[in-house]
Amino acid sequence: MPHIKEIMTAVGTLGCAIGIGFVMQGSSSSNERNSAASDDAVHAHNVQALDAETTLLEVQDINLTSADFGVGDLQNSVRLPEMDSHVVKTAAPEVAAPVPGASPHVSATDCAVTATARPMAAAMVNVVLEAPCLPNERVTVHHNGMIFTQTTSRTGMLDINVPALAETAEFVFAFGNGDGAVARATVEDLADFDRVVLQWRGETGFQLHALEFGSDYDGTGHVWSGKPRDIASAITGEGGFMIMNGDLGVADPLLAEVYTFPSGMEATDGGVALSIEAEVITANCGQEIEARSLEMRGAKGIKTQDLSLAVPDCDAVGSFLVLNNLLQDLKVASN
Repeated sequence: MPHIKEIMTAVGTLGCAIGIGFVMQGSSSSNERNSAASDDAVHAHNVQALDAETTLLEVQDINLTSADFGVGDLQNSVRLPEMDSHVVKTAAPEVAAPVPGASPHVSATDCAVTATARPMAAAMVNVVLEAPCLPNERVTVHHNGMIFTQTTSRTGMLDINVPALAETAEFVFAFGNGDGAVARATVEDLADFDRVVLQWRGETGFQLHALEFGSDYDGTGHVWSGKPRDIASAITGEGGFMIMNGDLGVADPLLAEVYTFPSGMEATDGGVALSIEAEVITANCGQEIEARSLEMRGAKGIKTQDLSLAVPDCDAVGSFLVLNNLLQDLKVASN
């Protein structure tokens, strides 16, 4: 982390979410951007309910430091215009009418939206969505309380890797027009990893940081979006890794940053210290920003908390709000 230039104090409010049907509201910073169409709600039976603690915490002693943060079935009805009475009707090959927005080679009968999920190493899941008639479209992905938005390719494809938050992992894909799909996978090695998710909407400046085994900022054990490592780190025992899900290029995106740590790793002094930070930027200064954290600790289930934070005025742009003690530090199992 860049050198500290000044220290200030800010106060926010932290509360636990009740259930997972909640979708974060956009922060005030979104007024500086084009308004995006709101994501349709996904039907409750596609989302697994979670137990959440109903505590209300007051966030204090936040250091401000300066630095160089209903799925519906696809329904396409194609109707040909009425023919004029003076037009001579002749027989023609049976060719399905083209669907607006689809590739010229895609017919209405090829427009089914499908999704598959395949377990990978480090309790990750590769999910593939095929929506040939929905190219370059925004799609919202729901998984066990984690929510983020992606964009399909020009052929209507989406191929991403997502950290699993349940052994029987269900992924719901929802388009703005109500179309969507569901994919499931069994993640047998989930118990071998701890996970922490920080998710938010829009340009808020939020960041998730992990300091492993007593590491300082910018040390070898400092894991964050600027130094995320990869899956191999968790497999070889080097430490944890960070992954971002969500498309930063769309308007008002839903983003999820996830830190994964191998819980069965041999004990090392220091454990893992976790913190949430928010950089003061022109898009959020003087505004109130919101985020949600999900903490997965083995068989203990998922702890969910909501964060609402008032950002200092714009003369503090370039500084960071450092929120310590909001997330439970990770303990390393001793062998």
